[in-house]
Amino acid sequence: MRDAAAQSIAPVLLGWYDRHARALPWRVPPGSRITPDPYRIWLSEVMLQQTTVAAVKDYFHRFTTRWPTVESLAAAADADVMAEWAGLGYYARARNLLKCARAVAAQGGFPRDRAGLQELPGIGPYTSAAIAAIAFDQAETVVDGNVERVMARLFDEHTPLPAAKPVLTELAATLTPAQRPGDYAQAVMDLGATICTPRNPACGICPLMDFCAARIAGTAANLPRKTRKPAKPIRFGIAYLGQRTDGAWLMERRPDRGLLGGMLGWPGPDWREETPAETPPVPAEWRPVPGEVRHTFTHFHLRLALRVARLPLDAPGDFIPPDSFDPRALATVMRKAHALADAYLRQRETP
Repeated sequence: MRDAAAQSIAPVLLGWYDRHARALPWRVPPGSRITPDPYRIWLSEVMLQQTTVAAVKDYFHRFTTRWPTVESLAAAADADVMAEWAGLGYYARARNLLKCARAVAAQGGFPRDRAGLQELPGIGPYTSAAIAAIAFDQAETVVDGNVERVMARLFDEHTPLPAAKPVLTELAATLTPAQRPGDYAQAVMDLGATICTPRNPACGICPLMDFCAARIAGTAANLPRKTRKPAKPIRFGIAYLGQRTDGAWLMERRPDRGLLGGMLGWPGPDWREETPAETPPVPAEWRPVPGEVRHTFTHFHLRLALRVARLPLDAPGDFIPPDSFDPRALATVMRKAHALADAYLRQRETP
């Protein structure tokens, strides 16, 4: 791409963004006199990792209503934050969210530059660049999946992802302007989300159509190229859902480290690539539930068999009383298990 053309891209894209920017709850509209809140920018960026805007909006609203400042989030109980996060997935983000909030509160606010931001727990290169650009107007290059797609097409770059990431980041950096870098970063992301989409890009209405090498070459629909991922393995598990006669559920809190760390869940053996041995948490008449729970994590598919039992009031273990139990506070896979087991128990008790 010629240097003159590259220099024209930012003004053209910013003009488009001024007219077509998405209205998002964490975003300050272009031209607004409101100063962006780094807390809201940081929170949204953490939530948006591996998650869609549509899925994040309700969570963001609940978090900012309950904890409107980084100081209030820092003072929150771990269990409360994990419960509010339930269903959003990638639970290490929630643990790092608390660590980061407490670090920021302890030092009196967010650092204003990328280097300082990246020293905080859970903040990596992408998030630090996004906060620095959007909240503090630093001329940092922000590259997410949308930006990678735009750059691959704009420069007709055929190196497959993920190997192409450094190349696409360098290309994106050549276009990052010194003026309005935060708006520019959001403009590129909006372009990828609404026009330069993964399938059927709307090249005919793209503000950068005259600069796009892939459109000219007729390769836009095939980019970015991706290296084929290996098939995900399948793991198997057993979940034991025991309910006392007073309605309380037998539960356990998972270790802080690892998958679903710090979340409440159903007792059971570790998930394995072969069916694990039966290991009931307490002696009882455990009955199999017809069917199974299927759930997909980042690196594997899970098939979870369920066992249910009615337990006496003096049964050992940690129980959550019915007035404190809310399945919405469980991780998605645990919520699926509860729904299936609860329906089975109710059906058995129906005359």
